[in-house]
Amino acid sequence: MSRNSRTDEALDRVRQAAAQLQPAAAKVRPLAGNTGEAAKRGVHRTRAWAAPRVEHTGQVLEDSVAPKVSALLSSVAQLLEPDKPPRRRRWRTPIAIAAVTAAAGAAAAIVYSRRKLGSTTPQAEADDVSPAAEMDGGQVRTSTDADTDAKDR
Repeated sequence: MSRNSRTDEALDRVRQAAAQLQPAAAKVRPLAGNTGEAAKRGVHRTRAWAAPRVEHTGQVLEDSVAPKVSALLSSVAQLLEPDKPPRRRRWRTPIAIAAVTAAAGAAAAIVYSRRKLGSTTPQAEADDVSPAAEMDGGQVRTSTDADTDAKDR
């Protein structure tokens, strides 16, 4: 027997079974529709009955169990948290460096200004701009400069 002939025989058997079931299906069809509607009504009734009970249960859990669970979780979280390391004062080092730098700069400025004053005139003569100072060509000459010029002449 070939493959095609087996397929044809199987199709014939399926057609015969369908023909035999058609009268039974015609009788069951109205019952199935009624059963579907009844099932929908039953599901609707069950949901209407269960909804308030589920809501009430949720409120009871929220009011009684949830605070206890929340407190428990909070206490466990505090137990799990590692100790905090001491705070490091990281701002002290930059401020100390800035203060030392500023002090060094101020000291250098004072030393530089004293050297500059000391190289042009001694401190005592710098304070003494007296009538002995002379004008020569637009320059102020102190008495020591005038004495040196007088000796040279």
